[in-house]
Amino acid sequence: MTPTVHHPGYHPLTVGFDLDMTLVDSRPGIAAAFRVLSAETGAPIDVDLVVSRLGPPLETELAHWFPAEDVPSVATRYREIYPDHAIAPSTALAGARDAVAAVRALGGRAIVVTAKYAGHAELHLAHLGIEPDAVIGWLWAEAKGEALREHGAQVYVGDHTGDVRGARVAGALSVGVTTGPCDAAELRAAGADVVLEDLTGLPAWLTAFEADRAA
Repeated sequence: MTPTVHHPGYHPLTVGFDLDMTLVDSRPGIAAAFRVLSAETGAPIDVDLVVSRLGPPLETELAHWFPAEDVPSVATRYREIYPDHAIAPSTALAGARDAVAAVRALGGRAIVVTAKYAGHAELHLAHLGIEPDAVIGWLWAEAKGEALREHGAQVYVGDHTGDVRGARVAGALSVGVTTGPCDAAELRAAGADVVLEDLTGLPAWLTAFEADRAA
């Protein structure tokens, strides 16, 4: 077999993934955790509304339901509640495991860059049998670009316009999936280079992308 010869500027494939509503349908778990939080604090929280707009940091959502001065302590309590209530109900989205495996099959690295606390992200991934090479948490929108650039990611896959912005900061190609709160039109308007219905289409796209890159 003739070995593949890469051009001098070639860098090994690294693909970044968002977590919530990209790899993991965390809506059932987050809803469960917010119900417990609501019961403990007495705050009337519309959990259906909460899970309809996942993406931004937890504190952004809590600010809709609690006075600003209470948000830090409530966020701490939510993160204490989270492991016992949010991990088991959450599921892998269609194609999630195969998408990460496809990166590995191409000799690449798969990383997760998320606004979620990294420890909780790792619990979700371990529970679902998804094993990325690195998990970086507590980063949202443009701040995700810093981690993506540090890890040399050429592609970032996410469901939110904030993920598109993060990819742009990193100089990475933005792949949007319509499994979260943003539809195809919103993702394209934000600058997504590619929009897929879900992750089931990613392995074929990655194979073509990597073939073009290696040529």
